[in-house]
Amino acid sequence: MSTFIIAELSANHNGDLDLAIKTIQQAAQCGVDAVKLQTYTADTLTIDHDGPGFVIEGGLWDGRRLHELYLEAFTPWEWHERLFEVARKCGLVCFSSPFDASAVDLLEDLGNPIYKIASFEITDIPLIEYAASKGKPMVISTGIATDQEILDALDACRRMGNEQVTLLKCTSAYPAPIEDANLKTMVDMRSRYGVETGLSDHTMGHSVAVAAVALGATMVEKHFILDRSMGGVDSAFSMEPSEFKLMVDEIRKTEAALGVVDYSLTEKKKAARQFARSLYVVKDIVMGESFTMENVRSIRPGYGLPPKYLREVLGKAARRSIQRGTPLDITDL
Repeated sequence: MSTFIIAELSANHNGDLDLAIKTIQQAAQCGVDAVKLQTYTADTLTIDHDGPGFVIEGGLWDGRRLHELYLEAFTPWEWHERLFEVARKCGLVCFSSPFDASAVDLLEDLGNPIYKIASFEITDIPLIEYAASKGKPMVISTGIATDQEILDALDACRRMGNEQVTLLKCTSAYPAPIEDANLKTMVDMRSRYGVETGLSDHTMGHSVAVAAVALGATMVEKHFILDRSMGGVDSAFSMEPSEFKLMVDEIRKTEAALGVVDYSLTEKKKAARQFARSLYVVKDIVMGESFTMENVRSIRPGYGLPPKYLREVLGKAARRSIQRGTPLDITDL
């Protein structure tokens, strides 16, 4: 199964519908499988307030009020139908992260095929239950979650009869340092929770994403932007088209390298066996002479008896005279 690669549009449209459309079209050219939107408004995420907790302290958005940030970053709801249409025409799956029940309702009307729960919404059990109740595959980022909160989110899906869950290992830092990726956690989540796992990646470059695929990720999500220099709230940790295309190519190469479990002797393997070691006569032997360490050795090429028979051969008498350079056969004993 190939890795499901998602280009996250997020706020990288900078409030311009034409730019959003061009971004989706360019993502398709990079070979992605899907494009993901975020469905919220500033007022469905927070309230317009500047009291304690409503102003960000530290990090990429230091000093910004939550309402102001989300007002700049949101994807207008009236765009959604057009963006879904553009993505489908490009051969992409289009889906979204809803941030409240009204967003789920909008997305249902558009035929949204997958529901993604963002890292900071993993504790919103009513939202998870409502999205899961629609019977679509659920993708849940685990960036800020404790083990119990992950279990709570999975239980919420299962209460709704929804077992189609993929957990994404996520580091909620923007951009995220590579040393904080902790991809072994992704591997552990697969066995611990009994679900598919993948990566929602905020690191720069493609190394972490490729490593995740090598470790069994079935889904990779990264932010996509036409040009980081155009700015925007998510531009600093988003990948440009050439970078995204390289990541997709490297992921597909990694998948090809992983291949399948195969111990059979293919024609290529059979042909290469000529360079294996085998038992050869390395000194002329006359009929009746004993095989010894001086006249039989394990050497290349591989047309003689396998070397594992050397102990059985030593001390046996030759049935015929054998010239140096002859592969030893069982009939020679």
